[in-house]
Amino acid sequence: MGGDQGGKLAICTHIAESNDTQPRSTGCEECLEIGWRWVHLRTCLECGHVGCCDSSRGKHATAHFHDVKHPVVQSAEPGESWKWCFVDEALAP
Repeated sequence: MGGDQGGKLAICTHIAESNDTQPRSTGCEECLEIGWRWVHLRTCLECGHVGCCDSSRGKHATAHFHDVKHPVVQSAEPGESWKWCFVDEALAP
């Protein structure tokens, strides 16, 4: 399935089948280990890994996807609940 075409939100099977997973940390796990700061946080909906966004120095949420292939993250920012699928490049509110 394609991603966000012309500003439209898309749904994919990865997002549709994702679970509400509790975050394993209150901050980016890798950044906390090495003392870096992050911009925004994302929670992996398969294992609960918390990583920083691509605007952050480490881009650890994306790195987690490339390392372990867990496809869906959810924003861990207060007031946000959107989900992103790395495989299908799909966004869901």
